[in-house]
Amino acid sequence: MVYVSKKKGESKDTLFRKFTRMFIEENVVDEVRKKQFYKKPSLQRKEREKELLKARHRSRTFGRNFHSR
Repeated sequence: MVYVSKKKGESKDTLFRKFTRMFIEENVVDEVRKKQFYKKPSLQRKEREKELLKARHRSRTFGRNFHSR
């Protein structure tokens, strides 16, 4: 949950910018989109495994020897 408190001398625009920034940092929109529809546990597991494979491939491709060409 995002809370923004007003300090003395702050305008509504700065409050709105603070709220928007915190809203994005907290990934509220992503959470809502994830929870919008039910996903079977098997589908969640497959997506997690796919993500891990992508990360593993990325680390192999762009590993420590990437800049030594």
